[in-house]
Amino acid sequence: MMSKMSSLLVVVLVAVLVGCSSKGGPKGDVSVEDRSMGGDAGGVATSGAAGASSFSSYSLNDPNSPLARRVIYFDYDSAEISAADQDTLIAHSSYLAANPNQYITLEGNTDERGSREYNIALGDRRALSVQRMLELNGVGPGQVSVVSYGEEKPAAEGHSEAAWRLNRRVEIVYQ
Repeated sequence: MMSKMSSLLVVVLVAVLVGCSSKGGPKGDVSVEDRSMGGDAGGVATSGAAGASSFSSYSLNDPNSPLARRVIYFDYDSAEISAADQDTLIAHSSYLAANPNQYITLEGNTDERGSREYNIALGDRRALSVQRMLELNGVGPGQVSVVSYGEEKPAAEGHSEAAWRLNRRVEIVYQ
């Protein structure tokens, strides 16, 4: 009996170690590619409950806080989140998880290329990708609402790559 219990304990420990040794981030639309538009998350490496206490409501307006960064940029025709933006979203996740009465709206946007219907759907996929990442990092589903504006609310006017790059985004709006 004791031998079976010891064997079971060894199997469980091996399974835990194998699960902990996996590399990479969340699966799905979330990517760990590095992009120039990603920016810097301020050097804050927070995750889960340990990072939850490192942000206060004052951090939302502190320009040196990663919580002040509330725009997530995307590549053309993509809903994948960059590695740099993942760090920003982990910071927002920590704050939101520690403040369950705080709510946000994720506003999905696209550049002007593509049909109106396609761009509404793409803006929605982008916002849902951000929502998924937040929820995977502890944010309650009731704290997040999603809206897509497609190409209707450009951040930059113009018909150039520079303008389009700024328009492919999700904005995090605190309520």
